[in-house]
Amino acid sequence: MVDQPGGPEVLQLKQIPRPQPQPGQVLIRIRAFGLNRAEWFTRRGDSPSVKFPRVIGIECVGEVESAPATDLQPGQRVAAMMGGMGRIYDGSYAEYTCVPRQHVFPLTTDMDWALLGALPEMFQTVNGSLTTGLHVDSGQTLLIRGGTSSIGLTTAVLAKRKGLTVYATSRSERSAAKLTAVGVDQPIIDTGKIAERVRELCPGGVDRVLELIGTRTLGDSLRATKPGGVVCMTGILGGEWVWPDFEPMADIPTGVRLTSYSGGSGDIELAELQAFIDLVAAGDIDVPRGPVFKLEQIQEAHELMDNNKAGGKIVVVVD
Repeated sequence: MVDQPGGPEVLQLKQIPRPQPQPGQVLIRIRAFGLNRAEWFTRRGDSPSVKFPRVIGIECVGEVESAPATDLQPGQRVAAMMGGMGRIYDGSYAEYTCVPRQHVFPLTTDMDWALLGALPEMFQTVNGSLTTGLHVDSGQTLLIRGGTSSIGLTTAVLAKRKGLTVYATSRSERSAAKLTAVGVDQPIIDTGKIAERVRELCPGGVDRVLELIGTRTLGDSLRATKPGGVVCMTGILGGEWVWPDFEPMADIPTGVRLTSYSGGSGDIELAELQAFIDLVAAGDIDVPRGPVFKLEQIQEAHELMDNNKAGGKIVVVVD
């Protein structure tokens, strides 16, 4: 529970009543959930629509406890994400949460909860960025700005499967090894200004850029893109989502398109999510994973996210 905005210390374990589902809602016994930058933003008080106190958390996996007037049965494994979860109503940093049916995905899997908990929002964000935000196609070049984040690493994996040539950034040579390990064609050390280096590697600029750092590097990413190319801002790893003194005519190169992606559960089909989970279960996709914590370690998990040292998706398991 977060009573007021602040650092990781504002995340407090409290006993609250178990939510009671209304018809059309699903009461979920939470088994695991992934940590997301959206929750970091909310915790700090930067989500203007969120009123405190609030149980934050925009995704979870678990089992249906009850689901009146829906097609779901108790015991069904499910994932839930977005749709106001952790913002409009209490979310996943809990033992139970109550979610409208349209944001719940019934799953067929016996995957370990800690691994399954890393997948739903990660897939939704990556898939939406590549399709809705960037409209990628085989044979294109893609630059991932913020490549060693969990979203960046997973994007690299899926982009290579789609037949793209992938460049991705890291702030250090040591971290760049993670990029090579997931199939990135060319790691780039990010100094904040890499457009010239990108154009040396890819004359004329890249076809697509996934901007995960945010407005701190967005202008440079635009300058690394060829005319007709697309830059999609999906992340705010740099901690800033406002671009001061933005001048569209000066800051967006001629012919380059700027988009964003912050979609929700309605952007993916159940079959797409199930197919992704099946690929992970079969070992065909190796999802970069970070540390696994228990619910009582939530402050420690957020400290790690704050410091950008997870090395993959942070997951919390709920006993």
